[in-house]
Amino acid sequence: MEGYEVVTSDDSKAGRVVEVRGDNLIVEHGTLFKSRHALPRTFVDVDEGERLVRASVSKDVLESSPKVDDGEVDDRAVAEHYGLAEGFDAPPSEGYGETTPDDPAFGAERDRQSAGMAATEEERARIRSGSEPGEGALDSISSPGITGGDRARDAR
Repeated sequence: MEGYEVVTSDDSKAGRVVEVRGDNLIVEHGTLFKSRHALPRTFVDVDEGERLVRASVSKDVLESSPKVDDGEVDDRAVAEHYGLAEGFDAPPSEGYGETTPDDPAFGAERDRQSAGMAATEEERARIRSGSEPGEGALDSISSPGITGGDRARDAR
């Protein structure tokens, strides 16, 4: 894979693969001030025909990863940066079956919070608190029951 061009999920050219070290590809980018970053194989798809590596992370994520200095790769820091279980002693996802090193360390709930969204439980509580019996989307439709009653009216 050495010499293959790396394209990220946001269709940016992120550099080229200069080395494969363990489970990481070492990607070099920059023209005058070159820097090298590790990219776990978990996040890549290799196209041998086009000599291209497609990464499932953005260019910003790749470029903010720990730098590879003097050829030394801190596997734990790289795994932690990319949110892989290998980067943590006891990842929050531990206990949900067998944990392998390239498993995600965090679940969807942390992703929601990182994106600035409310936790799922908070969102459910907010929705519930804003409606009274008979005010829900399904409760406002008049529907005669077996006895010919109106469930929206009868709920009041």
